[in-house]
Amino acid sequence: MKIKVGVFFGGNSVEHEISVISALQAINAFDTDKYDVVPVYVTKDNNYYCGEFISKIEEYTDIKGLINKSQRVIFVKGNRKAEIYKFPFKTFSNKMYDYIDIAFPIVHGTNVEDGTFQGFLSYLGVPVAGCDVISSAVGMDKYVMKTVLKYNKIPVLDCIRINSFDYENNKKAVVDKIKESLSFPIIIKPVNLGSSVGIKIAKDIQSLENAIEYSFEFSKEIVAEHAIENLKEINCSVLGDYESAEASECEEPLSKDEILSYKDKYMSSSSNKGMASVKRKCPAEIDDNVREKIRLLAVDTFKVLRCNGVVRIDFMIDNESQEIYVNEINTIPGSLAFYLWKESGINYKDLLTKIIQLALKRQREQEEINYSYDTDILKGFSFGGSKGAKGSKGVKF
Repeated sequence: MKIKVGVFFGGNSVEHEISVISALQAINAFDTDKYDVVPVYVTKDNNYYCGEFISKIEEYTDIKGLINKSQRVIFVKGNRKAEIYKFPFKTFSNKMYDYIDIAFPIVHGTNVEDGTFQGFLSYLGVPVAGCDVISSAVGMDKYVMKTVLKYNKIPVLDCIRINSFDYENNKKAVVDKIKESLSFPIIIKPVNLGSSVGIKIAKDIQSLENAIEYSFEFSKEIVAEHAIENLKEINCSVLGDYESAEASECEEPLSKDEILSYKDKYMSSSSNKGMASVKRKCPAEIDDNVREKIRLLAVDTFKVLRCNGVVRIDFMIDNESQEIYVNEINTIPGSLAFYLWKESGINYKDLLTKIIQLALKRQREQEEINYSYDTDILKGFSFGGSKGAKGSKGVKF
């Protein structure tokens, strides 16, 4: 009997549309001899829809029309599966739509990739492909991630975290702190977004203030760090879990500007291919020693953050000092980084199968843990004046 895989995509994120591309790519690549795929589209107001048109990319030019001819659903925790019910319920009709054995979130950005959605899916009692709540949350928050990696001796650039309240109440103090701690040029980023959204490079005080205010449009917290001028960006994917993980081939994404922009990533002539359409050198033009150092750092980063499944880790090389830094981690990378694994000899179908196997392994391990501790602590409790507790000689509040 085939395993039913619920592929979730969309969600309340600025990277909603990219999630659609990534997920529909994956849906077309699953091993259909092993898996039945149930596509689940999550709208920007976090409603769930299934139906025959949900997996067709051309339908997403008219979201309202797609929703009107699709079935809204809700999820209910079942016995080792998540049951899918039609919503709203109708009297005297079949209320159950389908079920899934495993949840496979292919979502990007705040509110979905940051552990929020993983927590919801885990609560349904089914295995969840990819990173768990903790690794997703830490990976999404650039400041927290850098703090954890720095503590574990993994090289990252120093940064300053700024919140909008402090900036609005004392702009001068915040700007002074940044310019005293960091040298220009300075890059400003939302603390919890990807896809190069909300990022600007500042070369003086005026452009710094402009960059801060621009970044605050996308997040209430931002980070500032020195922008390496003579920069080479290298990406590497990692596949595995806490026991065993391997690094992919390295790539060098190519940008027309100072940073690899949203347009570079997703709005090329091949934008229906998502991250697979980015102009790149793969393998990256780096010597073997640098390549191996990056691949080792990628695996170390993956394990320190307790990741699972497939991730992509973005590195920066300072061409002047030759220092290598971890820039960020994508716990659900665009296009699931399948193009990097293709270069490493693993096709997309096998990559998806491996991710599912890792999720099932983690679920088996979690089922071996005892999550309950039986005591008699509630037997003697009373709230003092309640009718049901009359005559109790137990502890009172």
